[in-house]
Amino acid sequence: MAIRELEYPFDSDMVLKKAKKLKKILLEEQTPFIEKRIAVLGGSTTHELIRILELFLLQNGIRPKFYESEYAQYWQDAMFPNEELEAFAPELIYIHTTNRNIKKYPTPGDSNESTEELLKEVDSHFSAMWDRLFEVYHCPIIQNNMEFPDFRLFGNQDGVFTQGRVHFIQEINRLFASYASKHHHFFINDIQYQSAVFGLEKWSDPFYWHMYKYAVALPAIPTLAHNIANIIKSIFGKNKKALVLDLDHTLWGGVVGDDGVEGLEIGQETSMGQVYSEFQGYIKEHKNLGIMLNISSKNEEENAIAGLNHPDGILKPSDFIVIKANWEPKCDNIKIIAQELNILPESLVFIDDNPAEREIVRQFLPQVAVPEVTKPEEYIRILDRTGYFEVTTLSEDDRKRNSMYQANLQRKSEENSFSDYKEYLRSLTMNATIKKFDSIYLSRITQLTNKSNQFNLTTKRYTQSEIEQLSLDQEYLTLYGKLEDRFGDNGVVSIIVGKQENAILHIQLWLMSCRVLKRDMEFAMMDTLVHRCADRGIHEVKGYYYPTSKNSMVKDFYARMGFTKENEDENGNTIWYYKVDQTYQNQNHVIKVDEE
Repeated sequence: MAIRELEYPFDSDMVLKKAKKLKKILLEEQTPFIEKRIAVLGGSTTHELIRILELFLLQNGIRPKFYESEYAQYWQDAMFPNEELEAFAPELIYIHTTNRNIKKYPTPGDSNESTEELLKEVDSHFSAMWDRLFEVYHCPIIQNNMEFPDFRLFGNQDGVFTQGRVHFIQEINRLFASYASKHHHFFINDIQYQSAVFGLEKWSDPFYWHMYKYAVALPAIPTLAHNIANIIKSIFGKNKKALVLDLDHTLWGGVVGDDGVEGLEIGQETSMGQVYSEFQGYIKEHKNLGIMLNISSKNEEENAIAGLNHPDGILKPSDFIVIKANWEPKCDNIKIIAQELNILPESLVFIDDNPAEREIVRQFLPQVAVPEVTKPEEYIRILDRTGYFEVTTLSEDDRKRNSMYQANLQRKSEENSFSDYKEYLRSLTMNATIKKFDSIYLSRITQLTNKSNQFNLTTKRYTQSEIEQLSLDQEYLTLYGKLEDRFGDNGVVSIIVGKQENAILHIQLWLMSCRVLKRDMEFAMMDTLVHRCADRGIHEVKGYYYPTSKNSMVKDFYARMGFTKENEDENGNTIWYYKVDQTYQNQNHVIKVDEE
């Protein structure tokens, strides 16, 4: 369970003072965690940053173990053999450098050509480091860009003249962004933006640099740590997946049941109407990120739909997957929404202007994120700063997620009209593509490995670079499964990763998206797996199930697939085996499969 003191907007002074107490509470209340080894390579003092970063990671369900470079030794640690760092084997590297680490700036007397050479030096200094770190450690890298300088020698033209420090830093940040756009394992922590929001003078207070060699002032460290944690939790699949929104005084001004549609404040006629219109537009943009939109409102459904059809409204009923407009407790509606979406409550963010409703949900559904929204004009800022939906990858499946889930509801509705479930499955006219990992789907495959928790036998996580390596390694058998039917394309929904050792294949990962549960996709994957094993001369497949608080639904999965249990320990971890038979008969009879 997350603790309120670390939710945006947080009190930075309180976080710094009570860090030890907050850590104790988090370790006692939030289990289980995923454990990650994180190397922090600093261009300035980083001890306090690491201390606070740990809090925000624990808040997001990640228990970190840190490697910390010596003061200002980021370059040496990256570029030269380092037995300690190599033994640590980081799963993620964060490089904390700032404009204090720019060794040389252009001067007013420099030519444009010499300034360009300085830029090339900075670019090669950092890009060579990033290349080597990835070559050695094969893990995601997070790099600060640069905050603006403390002074502008050329005044307001400092960003225009090539010799200006503002111009120089902007060009460095452009080069950093260019590198990030070409390397999927590399992510920018945007301290230029963060320092602007915090206030550059406070962020770069020179007292902390000259006294303690903190390039970022102590009061700003919680803000910095919060942003880094958002990137890390996104990389490791800890983002939220869906919004649940109230209506009255949340998406519009007024109460639709009392004021009528014509009395609602939405649109350009009033200042508050403009505020709500901006918020609706902001929410609608989240659909394009793959965030699922839903409603939980104490309202008559007829009134709720009428309000959403307001001619000046930006959000319409079709933008939402589930609309619960009734007089039931909102916490009950939210549970039902999670069930209908086939996701866990911890994947939801609840937005409601009413403090009593927010508190009830916090008490009865502590897994659900409930930001403290108060004034409508601050809704966007608060939701945006929380980082619930921090973007590190954006796949085509993300963009289509809302339509995919809406199609799922259509499938469920039609299912109720069939008395024979197999006939219902046949009526879907399902077509699957099951092939070895393809470069075009690596981003989506990586997302699935980090986001799927319920139908996931081992919950092993992979970075995209690791997925790429697996796809090229002949020792590994990899399969992805896409599923389409007459309602639409579900995208990549299932993954298998197995390592071959002689004539035995060890399944390291088998998962499936919950949006295609009970459609026999697992049997289609099993059929292809057996055929591929036979082609490779594999005589036995070993499967592993490691229980978590979320994956009990697949406890007996291997038994259903025809495996035999070999061993079970006191923690419920099980090992299964399957003898590959050349006379194997396919178990899937409802999905047409393309394996070519």
